[in-house]
Amino acid sequence: MHPLLNTAVKAARRAGSIINRAALDRGALKVQAKGANDYVTQVDHAAEAAIIDAVHTAYPDHAILGEETGALERGKAEYRWIIDPLDGTTNFIHGFPQYCVSIAVQHRGRTAHGVVYDPGRNELFTASRGAGAFLDDRRVRVSKCAQMKEALVGTGFPFKEVVRLSLYMRQLRAIMTSCSGVRRAGAAALDLAYVACGRMDAFWEMGLSSWDMAAGALMIQEAGGLVGDLAGEDGYLDKGEIAAATPKVFPQLLEALR
Repeated sequence: MHPLLNTAVKAARRAGSIINRAALDRGALKVQAKGANDYVTQVDHAAEAAIIDAVHTAYPDHAILGEETGALERGKAEYRWIIDPLDGTTNFIHGFPQYCVSIAVQHRGRTAHGVVYDPGRNELFTASRGAGAFLDDRRVRVSKCAQMKEALVGTGFPFKEVVRLSLYMRQLRAIMTSCSGVRRAGAAALDLAYVACGRMDAFWEMGLSSWDMAAGALMIQEAGGLVGDLAGEDGYLDKGEIAAATPKVFPQLLEALR
């Protein structure tokens, strides 16, 4: 395992331990609203602080972009860590067991390593560019699904951008009438990891941030899948929208979304 990925795994597991301990007493959670339908707890902050401490202990000169902390620059650092300490906070608050830690490492603006850790199930998804994607110690590939009509498709509601709801409902109708089924679990990073390991065949969502997508997108690419914005182009991390699928389903997904 690459030293950077090894540090990311250690950091994710440390954050996961914090999350698991807090899950035993959800009544003690202090919930704050960051915006409409967007929440944060002391667990998000504690998990992110633990990750940042682990990263800067090993790599003090690396920059960080965290969901809760924001940007911690280190001059013209070649490496940047993109962190979501608890993707699926609303699920976590309600005890719905679909949330994760997501950590990506970029080198000169390109994602090089990624970790998605599900602390509730103790499932660790990892990927390094050019070295494949793994679930624990087992290499994973996207499914062999070749037809949209047979695909299980994941999605996420644009709950932070209600203005886009009409567009999303049109997209949802188009996808529902052309695939085998649609699932909305509420943690985009984990959904992307599920596409990478073949549990779902495709995924799309709007209104995301880079920390929701960076690690999972790399996993899908390293597992043999395709990733782009809703037009199939690069730049999805900046645009905040993503479409991902098996190679043969990907163009069919884009066509349905059009």
